[in-house]
Amino acid sequence: MNTNQLSNRLRTVAQYIPKGSKIADIGSDHAYLPCYAVKQGIAKEAIAGEVVEGPFQSALAQVKADKLEDKISVRKGNGLSVLTDDEVDVITIAGMGGTLIASILEEGSDRLGGVKRLILQPNISSISIRLWLRENGWALINEEIIEEDEKIYEILIAEKGDINRGYDDLEEGLLLGPYLLLEKSAVFIKKWKHERKNWERIISQIQAAKSSNENIKKIVALQKKIAIVGGVLS
Repeated sequence: MNTNQLSNRLRTVAQYIPKGSKIADIGSDHAYLPCYAVKQGIAKEAIAGEVVEGPFQSALAQVKADKLEDKISVRKGNGLSVLTDDEVDVITIAGMGGTLIASILEEGSDRLGGVKRLILQPNISSISIRLWLRENGWALINEEIIEEDEKIYEILIAEKGDINRGYDDLEEGLLLGPYLLLEKSAVFIKKWKHERKNWERIISQIQAAKSSNENIKKIVALQKKIAIVGGVLS
């Protein structure tokens, strides 16, 4: 992967960036995504944010190698703290857990005033992001699920608006994704068959352990998820 040829995962993220946007890529690593977006004429300006020194230096080096210092600002800082108000209109966050992405958005919510679109790619726990979006006035406008190198990724695209958009069944939609549910692609089916099998394994392990109220609650919660997935897959 390089700034001319992204992975399928990042290329899918890039295709949801509106042309002419000013973007901030949080947790940018080597700054491949912002460099690609600017070089392809998708974004007119970009900010690459990194909190870890190594990736921050890699991003600086990549932007310099691509001679994009006048278009891309590489900044070191935690989450959205690298931004000022109304500085960008699109934020991308890719390759982190959903809980972490939600916490980044929550902690930096005061920097979202001028942001029109969020493009989020969690590695796990997409439900954490969907919950945060609903609780904070962001509507999902699309979702994608892809498989790459034997890993499955979801991409969530959100804009300010009707938080109930797409949710025919709120509980089911939060867990599985309202737009992904409509398509029920082969990758979607594969993911949730695997998750269901994993939950069944965890239940067996809990049942083999000493009984407690906490363990009973865990089993009930997992059985509820299994029932939701079972209803969709049947």
